[in-house]
Amino acid sequence: MIEHLGQISALAAQRFKDKTALIVDQRHFSFTEIDALASRLAGGLASMGIDQGDIVTLYSANRWEWIVSYYGIAKLGAVINPINVMLTPNEVRHVVQDCGTKVIIASPDKAAPLIGIDNDSTVKGLISFGNDTPDGTVSFEALLAEDHPCPPTPEIDPESLSTICYTSGTTGHPKGAMQSHRAVVLNTAMTAQMHLRTEQDVIVSALPCPHVYGNVVMNGVFFLGSTLNLHATFDPGIALASIAEHRATMFEGVPTMYLYMLEHPDLAQTDLHSLRVCTVGGQTMPTPKMKAVEASFGAPLVELWGMTEIAGLGSTHPLYGPAKMGSIGLTLPYCELRIADNEDYRKALPAEEVGELMIRGPIVMMGYFNDPTRTKEALEPDGWLHTGDLAKMDSDGCVFVVDRKKDMIVTAGYNVYPAEIERVLAAHPKIAMSAVGSIPDDQKGEVAKAYIVLKTGEHATSEEIVSFCRLSLAAYKVPRAVTFVADLPKTSSGKIMRRELKTLDTPEGSGSQCK
Repeated sequence: MIEHLGQISALAAQRFKDKTALIVDQRHFSFTEIDALASRLAGGLASMGIDQGDIVTLYSANRWEWIVSYYGIAKLGAVINPINVMLTPNEVRHVVQDCGTKVIIASPDKAAPLIGIDNDSTVKGLISFGNDTPDGTVSFEALLAEDHPCPPTPEIDPESLSTICYTSGTTGHPKGAMQSHRAVVLNTAMTAQMHLRTEQDVIVSALPCPHVYGNVVMNGVFFLGSTLNLHATFDPGIALASIAEHRATMFEGVPTMYLYMLEHPDLAQTDLHSLRVCTVGGQTMPTPKMKAVEASFGAPLVELWGMTEIAGLGSTHPLYGPAKMGSIGLTLPYCELRIADNEDYRKALPAEEVGELMIRGPIVMMGYFNDPTRTKEALEPDGWLHTGDLAKMDSDGCVFVVDRKKDMIVTAGYNVYPAEIERVLAAHPKIAMSAVGSIPDDQKGEVAKAYIVLKTGEHATSEEIVSFCRLSLAAYKVPRAVTFVADLPKTSSGKIMRRELKTLDTPEGSGSQCK
């Protein structure tokens, strides 16, 4: 078995040689080509003084150069710092100063605002992708062309630091989750085991490679010899066309991607018969929408759950196991999940009771970089990690996420979970997407508010939406306000950002208040 990230591209080249590993913008790369390019980049980085243990930041949307850079950094035993492309230049400056980055590798649009960062940080070089590189940067293409020799990959302890992946917290600065080589390797391997990924798979994905879900998909391709058709951004029509063109066996995405494809006019005419399985993660997906995807795509939709702090997935469904829609599945092999009492994490709750989802095992992070206080808050001495998710477990060990603890709405002392309301809204025949947030209320403290994206050509009223909710929800859970919007705020990976829903409100207050 692969022991560390520095081995991945070389072993893939030995095993799969000239088989197509990657398709980006109609350009095809074999496993041999990716490894050769990664070796040339490793040589270039070594010529700039990068050595084992040094930190190199990757700041770009999906492109072939990102993948080459990832494996090139790993060949040196250096630490990879993949950055979310939605971070602002000021946030990036905090990240690189916090972790002591030596070199930044970025796309031209991300590199330009960082020119001069070496004046007040540990950064010694700023490398830019593309032929038109900004002044003050090193050309990625030129560095490859110099063809510096790649040093031998050093001895790397599987338990040592491989990646620092900063999470975008709701308050304060991002936190740098430290992932070991073993965590990333094991997560990739066990995800492949659960989904029965093989050399014959062709995967279409627009998941960002810096995101742990996208990273597991990418690494899985090089573990198994699959082919990845990687998109820089998600477009539902292009994604559907790519599945048909490349005879894809897998599509991997977040719920909003599937919702956009369900609404796309090309869906009915697109040949999706090659698909054997689709995966969905990042957020819970309402069961009615999952059923609609399976009916339209003709393939099972397998839900998964994960987080940055565990280098990818923590649970999913075994492909040939019983399907339980609405569940995030079972724990990955070699790991443990449990539902803990909110007041005492050491107390595991019985089946069907709601508490905090916790996880323990070799995929759990080493801690937050340079942040012992928040590490202590998240990681217990016995290895259990607090996830911040409220969930329940059935008698089979399948987990059902109720909501995020921080998203819970307290209405007159009652707990209201936005995800529960969203699942009800998803069954409305006129609704394409929805998200639920809270608004202040003088009497109840706070109440639920629904933000609705209607299907193309549909019309609905706030009263109609509220009446629909009353059929399935207790009175205190029913939204007290409804706003119809064109779209919902999303992260770079396509997850809906509930904390940004208030930005959709006008100063006067849009939508209707319902009592």
